Amino acid sequence: MDRAQKAESIETLKGVFAEAGAVVVAHNLGLTVAEMTDLRGRLREQGATFKVVKNRLALKALDGKGGDAVLDLFKGPVGIAYAPDPVSAAKVTSQFAKDNDKFVIVGALMDETVLDAKGVESLSKLPSLDELRAKIVGLVQAPATKVAGVLQAPAGQLARVFGAYAAKDAA
Repeated sequence: MDRAQKAESIETLKGVFAEAGAVVVAHNLGLTVAEMTDLRGRLREQGATFKVVKNRLALKALDGKGGDAVLDLFKGPVGIAYAPDPVSAAKVTSQFAKDNDKFVIVGALMDETVLDAKGVESLSKLPSLDELRAKIVGLVQAPATKVAGVLQAPAGQLARVFGAYAAKDAA
């Protein structure tokens, strides 16, 4: 990798670290190509991405973000999983780590905050952005549905009474 490629990689990683809600760092030593493809497919379904990175380039891209705790994350063969939503990458990687012993979550970065493996596990248990949106829409719609039901009930009863009188007169 020449200097131009390294500079381009650093700029790409700077963009990833700036735009991602959370960046999960994991050791992926010993994973087969099929397992990596499976992980990437699962992440892609959730709008996340997995990328194997060089530690030195990642640390240069971070430019001191996270302090000394970041140095512990980027040791050995690591890959990063990231998405705009802070929860989706953590959910998928945590589930994959439970299914596969060779995939070990080291920690995560959220802006300036460095999380350990337990922090990533806690993050993975939170509802995703789509789940939160669905809950909010449900809460907003519920009162409107109840109000519409209350308003329609008297009109429906009145229509049934008129229908009963019409059926009685016809008989």
